[in-house]
Amino acid sequence: MTNTPWEASSGLYKKLTFGSMAVSGTGIILAFIGANTHNRPLMYTALGIIGIGLVTHVIGLVVRARDAKAWRVSQGLVPARRPKRTKRAPRDTP
Repeated sequence: MTNTPWEASSGLYKKLTFGSMAVSGTGIILAFIGANTHNRPLMYTALGIIGIGLVTHVIGLVVRARDAKAWRVSQGLVPARRPKRTKRAPRDTP
């Protein structure tokens, strides 16, 4: 892994990061316009758009954590998760 997390991150993480910034930035600009023109519906719509940007950001954090965990497992720094045990069929007892 390189010294910077950005170079080692997946393409999905990069897309989510830029998407989050674009959506949040659009919401901020719309909120600013709505506040200056006294347009309440535009301001409330902008708040929803900002919320979508925040949710996208959190999804990006989850993807980044998943990628970091996979990298640590591949490097042998942490043990891999054991597979879940399957349920056994009940035994017939007379």
